[in-house]
Amino acid sequence: MGKLVLYGLDPSPPVRACLLTLKALNLPYEYKVVNLMAKEHLSEEYLKKNPQHTVPTLEDDGHFIWDSHAIIAYLVSKYGKDDSLYPKDLLKRAVVDQRMYFEAGVLFQGGLRNITAPLLFRNQTQISQHQIDAIVESYGFLESFLKDHKYMAGDHLTIADLSIVTTVTSLVAFAEIDASKFPKLSAWLKSMETLPYYEEANGAGAKQLVAMVKSKNFTIVP
Repeated sequence: MGKLVLYGLDPSPPVRACLLTLKALNLPYEYKVVNLMAKEHLSEEYLKKNPQHTVPTLEDDGHFIWDSHAIIAYLVSKYGKDDSLYPKDLLKRAVVDQRMYFEAGVLFQGGLRNITAPLLFRNQTQISQHQIDAIVESYGFLESFLKDHKYMAGDHLTIADLSIVTTVTSLVAFAEIDASKFPKLSAWLKSMETLPYYEEANGAGAKQLVAMVKSKNFTIVP
């Protein structure tokens, strides 16, 4: 096994998805913090590793992979003792992939990043009600994913859960999850919080991001 190095920072949901996966697989790794506020991700050294200058980036024995979804699928495929976190069965894998694409396009990019990037990096403190409504709508989709199952892609934990939970626990900074409207989503979240590595790999970082967001004193406008 090559040496694994993860580059990132705890408030980042995609980084936390990788941390959760590394912990779930019980893999040894080195964690190197990349300070985005200090523009360390734009350094010549980091750009050689990841020309897209995003976090996370995974280094495995001199090879570099970025995008959390690519990273966590790679980790399970290469180092998993079995395929439970990312099934080899094509139909089951397709469901996991769909959930992750939903997280990437709707929850993270369409929901979280489109709000937090202007808020945190350009100090744009007005958020439209439409954006908040879209977050709540996305909770409804997640509720439907859980209609017949305990987890997002079936009856056991997969990387879809590890990916989605990082963004959901960040979106609550803007729209809390109403347990009366989304009981299955609320129950799923409580179940995820019982993972022995959850607080270290996701809980603490999520709290950091929520605190950063709240400190901006944003307002919601029509």
